[in-house]
Amino acid sequence: MNKQHPIGIFDSGMGGLTVAHAVSHLLPEEQLIYFGDSAHLPYGDKSAATIQAYSIKICDVLLQKGCKVILIACNSASAAAYELIKAYVGSKALVINVIDPVVEYLVSNFSKKKIGLIGTKQTVGSGVYEYQVKLKDSSIQIGSLATPLLVPMIEEGFHRNEISEAIIEEYLSSETLEAIEALILGCTHYPLIKQKVTKYYAENVEVIDSSEIVAATLKKVLGENDLLIKKRSKPNEFLVSDITPSFEAATGLFFGTKVPLTLHKLWE
Repeated sequence: MNKQHPIGIFDSGMGGLTVAHAVSHLLPEEQLIYFGDSAHLPYGDKSAATIQAYSIKICDVLLQKGCKVILIACNSASAAAYELIKAYVGSKALVINVIDPVVEYLVSNFSKKKIGLIGTKQTVGSGVYEYQVKLKDSSIQIGSLATPLLVPMIEEGFHRNEISEAIIEEYLSSETLEAIEALILGCTHYPLIKQKVTKYYAENVEVIDSSEIVAATLKKVLGENDLLIKKRSKPNEFLVSDITPSFEAATGLFFGTKVPLTLHKLWE
């Protein structure tokens, strides 16, 4: 691995841009290559085998680009494909997911407390957060709730409208999330509704945004492997498997300017 090489980040669509933005802010000298699989979003309602197939194809693209690290900026793909991706990539690049850093944060800060989790059907159904947390601290309780309407709502831009507040309130009022002290936004799309979630809880519940936690973990891992650079020579790249108006709008929202997108279909 060469420290001058880029950081690869992928997600099923635009949600991973929350992670890419956090990484860009914390590591401004690093070149990012982002792949948004917008042709196949969302991953949350797909089988593990399907997600694995998409993830391996995307990893091929990022490896061809010479990425020194592949960051799986998707909870569903992290749950379904992380171990497979690590085995597939081997020594060609480091691999980081968005689940492990959050688990470490929970274990360090919420012993003997109840935590809520909202995520896609794939993430919640996998039980990966509960399993990983229980291995390290069995005193932490996790109430997990699948919230399948949130990703399409965000992807289509409805998270800015009043209708989103009704949907969010319907989910958060579930008995599963009663008496929690923190809520994990278990999907990289969800930071886009963090403000509304925080408002619902009147700031009495800590809303855990994984993007900043993951970015800090990435910086630590790069430093430990002597892969941090001081100045980059190439601009960030944004690849998508399908160019959509909502994705174009999202890149501008996060990066403050219109971001040129390159179409890269996974299957011709």
